[in-house]
Amino acid sequence: AFEDSVYEWARNHRVHHKYSETDADPHNSKRGFFFSHVGWLMLRKHPDVSEKGKTIDMSDLLQDPVLVFQRKYYKYLMPLLCFGFPTVVPVWLWSETWNNAYHVAAMFRYVYLLNCVWLVNSAAHFYGLRPYDKNMEPRENVTVAVMTLGEGWHNYHHAFPWDYRSSELGYFRFNFTTRFIDFCARMGWAYDLKSAPLSMVQRRVKRTGDGTYRNPFPHSVWGWGDRDMTLEDKKEAVVLHGRTMQNNSAEESAKTL
Repeated sequence: AFEDSVYEWARNHRVHHKYSETDADPHNSKRGFFFSHVGWLMLRKHPDVSEKGKTIDMSDLLQDPVLVFQRKYYKYLMPLLCFGFPTVVPVWLWSETWNNAYHVAAMFRYVYLLNCVWLVNSAAHFYGLRPYDKNMEPRENVTVAVMTLGEGWHNYHHAFPWDYRSSELGYFRFNFTTRFIDFCARMGWAYDLKSAPLSMVQRRVKRTGDGTYRNPFPHSVWGWGDRDMTLEDKKEAVVLHGRTMQNNSAEESAKTL
């Protein structure tokens, strides 16, 4: 991807979440769309970024031998895997010309995907709804989600940064990335996946949402007695000529107490 080593990328990402929209945020959207998109890579880091970056715990990544190896030999691995490999494969597999393979499979792919990823830092902080937390800048951006295979549901991601899904699945939540992680988990390559339950999400929505939330898992009832029917509805319902239903309602009320 040529977006720096996993270690450096993860540290920037953690600082971004910890100090979002401040001078310590590497791509602080308060400094404008262009800065958050690509300008932050063209300028010297704000001193707060470096200072706060030193306080972030990165010990978990330093314990991974693969990531340590990648960080150590990044300057050799990057040109080989980002440009060399994508150029050689089309030439070998379907006799593509070297010129086309280099300019399309390597360079165009690289530039296009870079901008798709950068849109998460820029467009997804400027355009979209904030159903989970209206007090933060990250938004739910459908266009970015489609372009990045699921990384555009940014308001959810910042509200629940530890949720591996990066979004609440359901509704129109296009999220191939989560499905790929689920596949890796089935293969034993990913584990200890954490996600926010619906009850936690809805509590956050009621507390800080902007009012645009739509429940992706709506519960309908088949009729009286369905376990998803609320006690409030049962209490307010008018029961005519009642015998057993009134007794059942009383028993259910007693259980809740």
